[in-house]
Amino acid sequence: MIVRPNTAFLVSHPAHLFALGFGTGLAPVAPGTVGTLLGFPVYMALAWWLDPVGVLLAAAVMFALGVWACQRTGEDLGVADHSGMVWDEVVAFVLILVFTPAGLAWQAFAFFAFRVFDVLKPPPIRQADRKWKGGFGVMFDDILAAGYTLLLMAVVKRLLPAGFLP
Repeated sequence: MIVRPNTAFLVSHPAHLFALGFGTGLAPVAPGTVGTLLGFPVYMALAWWLDPVGVLLAAAVMFALGVWACQRTGEDLGVADHSGMVWDEVVAFVLILVFTPAGLAWQAFAFFAFRVFDVLKPPPIRQADRKWKGGFGVMFDDILAAGYTLLLMAVVKRLLPAGFLP
């Protein structure tokens, strides 16, 4: 049975709270984009307390938590990769922000590039999305999209004149 998540579902199990991005996945339009936005305050909170290596370790823990939460929530919803499950976007975007140069322009570039890669799923993201199911599959394809985003940012940073993006 496919369940449409709502606030009652969100708070009915801790896995749902995480998988649905503390409610951002309940957004009626573009829940993945709204979930990605949650990555900003999560990253800022982590970076306030931890150095970059600590944030990376926290992201690894968040990834493992996401595998469990998305597996359980997918089973409860009856859809392995329900669009309301956005913890994968949160974790991937936190990972991206660790390596994003300071400044609003770079953060906006990272945000939009990640959303494009997450939605379009260029190879091998699409193949990974089809091959791996369950909680790991939900989480892993967004890590690949994060990798593409970081690669694109590195290329753009290398090609742009110094100081072009503050």
